[in-house]
Amino acid sequence: MITLDSLAQVPEPLRRGVLSIGNFDGVHLGHAELIRHLRRLAGTLGVPAIALTFDPHPIAVLRPEQAPAPLTWSTRKAELLGGLGVDEVGVFRSGPWLLGLTAREFFDRVVLGQFDAIGLVEGPTFGFGRDRVGTVETLDDWCDDAGLRFQIAGPSERDGRIVSSTRIRHALLDGSAEEAASLLGRPHRLRGTVERGEGRGRTIGFPTANLGGIDTLIPADGVYATIAYLEDAPGPVPSATHIGPNATFGAEARTVEVHLLDFEADLYGRRMEVDLLARLRPTLKFDGLAPLLSRMERDVAAARAVIARHLLAT
Repeated sequence: MITLDSLAQVPEPLRRGVLSIGNFDGVHLGHAELIRHLRRLAGTLGVPAIALTFDPHPIAVLRPEQAPAPLTWSTRKAELLGGLGVDEVGVFRSGPWLLGLTAREFFDRVVLGQFDAIGLVEGPTFGFGRDRVGTVETLDDWCDDAGLRFQIAGPSERDGRIVSSTRIRHALLDGSAEEAASLLGRPHRLRGTVERGEGRGRTIGFPTANLGGIDTLIPADGVYATIAYLEDAPGPVPSATHIGPNATFGAEARTVEVHLLDFEADLYGRRMEVDLLARLRPTLKFDGLAPLLSRMERDVAAARAVIARHLLAT
């Protein structure tokens, strides 16, 4: 991954290749199809396949109140794009230096000047330049004039609907972790740092790691079957995660609490990533500790079953 914060000429690995430019938020199945087209054209021309993305999302700079919660962070995005077969990933640090360019300036100064590209592959709704006035039709004409190869990759569909980052966000906000996973091609992942919480879980036999500083979309409240990944841990850890306020104890703050199964360690201050496999139930208020504990035991059993099926399938 190479970070770009100016219009200076880029390092050699990013030059003279075929580009695909986009937010790639989630790196979902639609993006995978786009990258397939990118790799095919780059292979035909015998040049690198290069994905260019933005950090943060341009809307977060231009209209922060409208910015969607991200599905991925930059290093993971680059890792996922690399897994799809791109040769290099460039990440623009979004700012006026880039977002203020007109469509023509972006094409001339970035595509031709900075990257000296020989081809582009984009989706049918791609827009570029200030106010996104540049379209794929514009790009097709300018590429033709400049002698660049240009292809439009068609959208991907699942269940008769286009796969998109917006659709995935809606699924997660509805608590449909399994639908989101089917569109992403893998479970949605949170990441954060384990912080000190109330410590209530340990006193009732269900210790939890309170995850703070989460920088990806947090789905609807409820209990989820999850798999956790800890710094310095030898491998993934099965877990059950509660998202939302602990209504039984009168709490109002929304928290993400991860109960690790068959694993004990000092977790405070450690980074943790959590894959959301399926929502087991919504958040509920219980009439006392006994019914809460009974339901938590059933939640853990249900989480184990979901995790076992997931591991078997993968």
